[in-house]
Amino acid sequence: MPKVQAGPLCSAAAICALLIAAVWGQGPRMVLLATIGILLGITLFHSSFGFASAYRRLLEGRGVRAVQAQILMLAAATLLFTPVLAQGEFFGREVVGAIAPAGIPVALGAFLFGIGMQLAGGCGSGTLYAAGAGQGRMVLVLGAFCAGAFWASLHMGLWERLPAFEPMALGDALGWPIAVVLQLALFGVLHGLLGRLPGAGADASPRIAASLQRVWRGPWTPEVGALVLAGLAFLTLIVAGHPWSITWAFTLWGAKAAVALGWEPGASEFWAAAFQRESLESGVLSDVTSVMDIGILAGAFLAAGWAGGFRPRLGPTPRAVLVAMLGGVAMGYGARIAFGCNVGAFFSGIASTSLHGWLWIASALPGSWVGLKLHARLAIR
Repeated sequence: MPKVQAGPLCSAAAICALLIAAVWGQGPRMVLLATIGILLGITLFHSSFGFASAYRRLLEGRGVRAVQAQILMLAAATLLFTPVLAQGEFFGREVVGAIAPAGIPVALGAFLFGIGMQLAGGCGSGTLYAAGAGQGRMVLVLGAFCAGAFWASLHMGLWERLPAFEPMALGDALGWPIAVVLQLALFGVLHGLLGRLPGAGADASPRIAASLQRVWRGPWTPEVGALVLAGLAFLTLIVAGHPWSITWAFTLWGAKAAVALGWEPGASEFWAAAFQRESLESGVLSDVTSVMDIGILAGAFLAAGWAGGFRPRLGPTPRAVLVAMLGGVAMGYGARIAFGCNVGAFFSGIASTSLHGWLWIASALPGSWVGLKLHARLAIR
C-alpha cells in the first residue's frame, strides 16, 4: 500500500480546519454541513465512486457493477428519505425533496450533460473529488463547468417557457408506501436486468477484505461507497432541509466571477429573483451548496494524502485538456437547465420520488453514448 503523503495530508487537514473555522460563526448547522461535505469527499475518493465512468463501462460492455452500486445507493436513500419527506419536517425543521418539472429542459439538459461528462471524464461529483485529488485537468474542467452553468443561467427565461409537466413526486401522487414499493421493485428489476447484459461480469473483482487499514485508507468497494453516500445524503437532507446538490454552487461561482469582471446582474431575469440576488450579494461561505462543495474538494484532498494517492497531473495532451474543458462547459449548461446534475437531479430527484429524476437518467444515458462516440472520434483516449 502506498505511503502516507505527509505534505498533502497536512495541507488538506489545514484546509479542512480553515473551512470549519470560517463557517463557525454561522452556527452548528453550517459546521455540520461543512463536515458532511468533507466526509462526502473522503467517501467519493476511497470508493472511486463516479457516474461517468460507470456509464462508460456499461455502454462499452465492460461491466455493470458500478451502475448496480448506484441502484443500491438509490434504494437505500429512498428508504431513508421517505419517512422524513412524508412528514415534511424533522424535529420542527421543514424538509423538502428535490422536485422539479419533468419536461423538455430536463431532457435536453441531461442529454447535454451526458455528452459533457464523457468528454470531460467526470460528472459533477467526480469533477470535485478528482480535482481535490490533484488532477489538474479536472480543476480546469471545474472552471469550465462554472462558466457553462453561468452561461445557461442567462437563458433560463427561455428554457422555463418550454413545455414541461408540473413538478410531481410519486410519494405525493400515489402515497408514500406505494411510491416506495414501486421504486424498490423497479430498482430490483433494473439490477437483475443489468446482471444479464453481455459482459456484466467483466468487473466482478474479488471483494476487498475488511480491515481497519482498509476502512481508514481505502480502497472501498462500490457497494460500501454507495451505502455511505446514501447515509451522508440523508444527513444532508435533515441538516440542510433539502437533498444533496452540487451544481448550484458552480452557477453561483460563475456569476460571482462575471461580476468581478464587470457584468451587471440587474438585466438578468434569473439573477433578479430574490434567492439568486441574495446569494450573489452574500459571501460564498453563506451558501450551503458552496460550503459542501468546498468540503468535498478538501475531503478528497485529505483522503488522497492519507492513502498516498495525491498525484498532480494535467492531462496526456493539450488537446485532451481542451476537449475535457469543452465537456465541462456542456455539463454546466446542461445541469443548469435540467435542475441539477447526476447528484442534484438524478440521485436526489429519484430518492425524493420525483419524476424528473427518472427523466434525467433516461436522457443522460443516450447523451453518454453520443459523448463516447465523440470522444473516440477525437482520438484522444
